[in-house]
Amino acid sequence: MSCPHCYSTQTSNRSRLTARGYRTFFCNFCRRTFNERTNSPFNRRQVNTEIIFEVVLWRLRYKLSLRDLAEMYLIKGFYFTRETVSKWEAEYAPLLTDELKTERKGHNTLRWKIDETLVKVRKKFYYLYRAIDSHGKLVDVKLSEVRNSESTTAFFKQAVETTGQIPQQITTDKEVSATRSLKTDFTIWGRGVKFAA
Repeated sequence: MSCPHCYSTQTSNRSRLTARGYRTFFCNFCRRTFNERTNSPFNRRQVNTEIIFEVVLWRLRYKLSLRDLAEMYLIKGFYFTRETVSKWEAEYAPLLTDELKTERKGHNTLRWKIDETLVKVRKKFYYLYRAIDSHGKLVDVKLSEVRNSESTTAFFKQAVETTGQIPQQITTDKEVSATRSLKTDFTIWGRGVKFAA
């Protein structure tokens, strides 16, 4: 493991662990001690990284309330408040999103189905753009306040960036802005893409 202070690779593993059970290292170049979480977003947290990610994932996936999550983990022996869960969600949800997007890169088929639907988020309506591949795996999603050619094109660019692939076939729900954006913007797709409605 490289030193997070001087970025030297001349480090050695120490036998003792931190109070939370993380491995410690010693840098032979700058003579500093560090652990697995040093200089990471989790460095000064009093709860294990795995628990933090589990709480955030459950909050996002199952829509559990802040209070419910705090009570659930109190039974497991972890004490934190609902305000803590809210801070973790704000701070670590983008990290989860980035990690999931990285894992999707290059793993989708080249036939996509794209649609959008109206969803309510905090008393305001947004358009949720979504693309899935021919196996039903998620390609990408995007929230937008409007549904027009510009937002549709932005979503397509984001989907291509996320997967690192240009699809061979795209099926839409016949929505006008999607069809217009797909057929006019060859800078994203190139000319070899087939469109279906």
